[in-house]
Amino acid sequence: MTDLDKIIRPSLKQLEPYNSGLSVAAVRRLCGLAEVNRLASNENPFGPAPEVLKYIRNQQNDLHIYPSSEASDLRTELASYLDADADRLVFGNGSEELLSIIFRSVIEPGDRVITLYPSFPLHEDYAVLMGAGIERVALTEDLTIDVDKLAEAASKPAKLLIFSHPVNPAGCWMSRDELLAVLDARHPDTLLVLDEAYFEFALSGDYCGGLDLLAPGKGHWIVLRTFSKAWGLAGLRIGYGVCSSPALAAALDLTRTPFNTNAPAQNAALLALGNEAHMKTSAAAIAAERDKVKASLMERGLRVAPTQANFIFFETEMPSAEAADALMRLGTLVKPWKQAGFDRFIRVTVGQPEENRQFLEHLDSIRART
Repeated sequence: MTDLDKIIRPSLKQLEPYNSGLSVAAVRRLCGLAEVNRLASNENPFGPAPEVLKYIRNQQNDLHIYPSSEASDLRTELASYLDADADRLVFGNGSEELLSIIFRSVIEPGDRVITLYPSFPLHEDYAVLMGAGIERVALTEDLTIDVDKLAEAASKPAKLLIFSHPVNPAGCWMSRDELLAVLDARHPDTLLVLDEAYFEFALSGDYCGGLDLLAPGKGHWIVLRTFSKAWGLAGLRIGYGVCSSPALAAALDLTRTPFNTNAPAQNAALLALGNEAHMKTSAAAIAAERDKVKASLMERGLRVAPTQANFIFFETEMPSAEAADALMRLGTLVKPWKQAGFDRFIRVTVGQPEENRQFLEHLDSIRART
């Protein structure tokens, strides 16, 4: 045992560093490329509304002043936008920070956490960090949600039921009736966290968001959303949660740091809300491109998950890390999935048409070598 082992939590040894990937600048230097398609992190390639960009370019005053700890202006506008009580909202430095806040506020060693698999890694990592036991509900062979198994698992006592919807990394989803079946089966003492980071991309008629079904008084729950994806503010990092009660929101606020969202992020999100049309236009364009790319991958005989997000999850003929490295050296960044049983899968973000065309060309090139 080293001296550091006496200090660091033992659970940290069970974690792998989060795979955030290389920056475009780093790939350009490493591979000697002038242009790189960044299709690894599920950003909106169209960016935020022009009004947001104008604000960011001119932002120089008041940077020496702390932001509103309560995100007051954004809170008021967002509550109106969602038709939710302002005191049921919580804000974070991206919804990823809110995940950390939730786990630190709720989980104790030995607690049971239920999640889908494959999963967004932080849903499991934070559980491990806090000493919880994880129960995975695997996707079906056709990479859809096994609603019956999820409902069965949710019916038993657990501290936390957490999953993304649409699912990250697969992109699959539940219909209104399917989601309702899981919500109705949930044990009354279980906190539900529905991570809807990709909510705005789910344009199909049978997708149903949690806020359409959940209401105060229907148990304890949190619906997480973010401005990082469809709203185009990934670089500013601001996410939010809608809680089942003001008391739950207040409890989470005790765990977060007082000034966890910065002023430019709050103001940019406020401006983005006022320009919803831009978000909807870009989300629709991305959905159309998503369907084209998915069809192209299926035409190539690849196994592809159904998706309502701004990404596509598909199986390659080689280990995903090898495929991702080969694609990177041609100029396309993708996300190799590394969870056991899925280490031949890649998650690719839907980009603009030219980026998607180049991705498919690069994919054909590396497949031709095998």
